[in-house]
Amino acid sequence: MNLQDMMVQHDSSSRTVDKYLMSHEGRVIAVRHHPAVLIPSVALVVGGLVACAAIAVVTGVLWIWWLWLPTLGYLLWKIIAWSLEFFLVTEHRVMLVKGVLNRNVAMMPLSKVTDITLNRSMVGRMLGYGEFLTESAGQSQAIRAVNFMPYPEQLYLEVSSVIFGTIDESPD
Repeated sequence: MNLQDMMVQHDSSSRTVDKYLMSHEGRVIAVRHHPAVLIPSVALVVGGLVACAAIAVVTGVLWIWWLWLPTLGYLLWKIIAWSLEFFLVTEHRVMLVKGVLNRNVAMMPLSKVTDITLNRSMVGRMLGYGEFLTESAGQSQAIRAVNFMPYPEQLYLEVSSVIFGTIDESPD
């Protein structure tokens, strides 16, 4: 199974992505951030659970559990935001779509991209994500760094082939 097949299977929100495409362009690559982006939010919820449990056991105060509800709401908000955020590459441009209530679509024409770099931290290598850094011909860059990219090596090769026009002709 190649990367494009994986992306099609994981992209259940094509309507969210397709409304940002021009009528003459097709989606080449559309991926969400790696789920590891949610780790700090999950850690906050688990930490709040442990703290509330400890306080309830020591003091016997049961209303303390109401203080844990905002952390659950925060986690839910982060999950919704993650599900609506996409990195897109078409034949003509690179886009980063994000936001729940206020949508932000950062775009850079492919013709302006001069370099793309893949960085992978030790944790990123263990969990399976990387960071893309783009360089452009212009002064102002709409998309400089894109963190928590899934399938980093495969995605890097696919994005590079779209941006720089090289096609890997090796058999799958």
